[in-house]
Amino acid sequence: MTIGKNAKKSRIFRRLGISFQTAAISGLSVFAAFVDPASAHEDITNAILTDRAANCTAYADTYSAQATDVQNAREFDASVSISVSGDHCSITSNAVPNHDFNATGRFVTPLSEQNQAYSVPANPTLAAQPTALSLQYDNAVFLNGVKLDLLAAGCFGVGNGRIGCNDMTAPYRYDPMAPGAGFGADEHNAHTQPDGAYHYHGNPMALFEQENPTSASPVIGFAADGFPIFGIYIDDGGTIRKATSSYRLKIGTRPGGPGGTYDGTFVDDWEYVDGYGDLDRCNGMTQDGVYGYVVTETYPHVMACFSGTPDSSFMKRRP
Repeated sequence: MTIGKNAKKSRIFRRLGISFQTAAISGLSVFAAFVDPASAHEDITNAILTDRAANCTAYADTYSAQATDVQNAREFDASVSISVSGDHCSITSNAVPNHDFNATGRFVTPLSEQNQAYSVPANPTLAAQPTALSLQYDNAVFLNGVKLDLLAAGCFGVGNGRIGCNDMTAPYRYDPMAPGAGFGADEHNAHTQPDGAYHYHGNPMALFEQENPTSASPVIGFAADGFPIFGIYIDDGGTIRKATSSYRLKIGTRPGGPGGTYDGTFVDDWEYVDGYGDLDRCNGMTQDGVYGYVVTETYPHVMACFSGTPDSSFMKRRP
């Protein structure tokens, strides 16, 4: 992975247990001679990715980063490991992002390090029928080790509207990415779950160039079914532009529940129209012969369903 310009050498040395001053005096070549190769890793603090390799095996390595909870002035060390076993990739992490976070969020629970482990199929295949997203599965894991968990457990008229809506057939499920939803997400479209697990609900606003890239966006993670997730920019016949979702807001007013105009506050406010945008029902498309999901500015933000079969390792643990 390409390391971001803001990653500091002092961070790398500190994480390996030696001061920057000592390394500077000794010289990098001398320092390297005393480092256990097993502890070597790639620092991805503020990394901007560029690789479009669609197979998870291309990213096998051990990574680290440093991140700060801005509002609480707490520093964290992030760790991610990607390894290959047979036809699967194992992605383990402590769920700490590779960038600062919570400058603008309203987290109910502070971030807490986790022991996350996912198994990603290295050679995914399209299923005969898509699999719907549910509260039982995490949706994906990004290459910085932070998971994607798109759906809210809150519906209008169920409890306080924020938790407890476990019936997937219940109407008026909130979209956490909607401006008026009030789920306390930060500047990276992420917040924490009750156990302190940091997770994204949409574009991480990190990992890939957000403005004026000169090429199509890279792979930024892998869905539970093994298909890659690309950033928002696609190459449309030599023109680099943002991909568009094929979901559009319904016209008119809601017939019941909260009433009011369809404005995107709820998942039910959107409808899929084949060919309306670039992407299919699950928010995916084929690029350079490779199928993958694509980040979008509007619903469903990253993916609306699984085009393949999600791996059981993404099934959520019971509290």
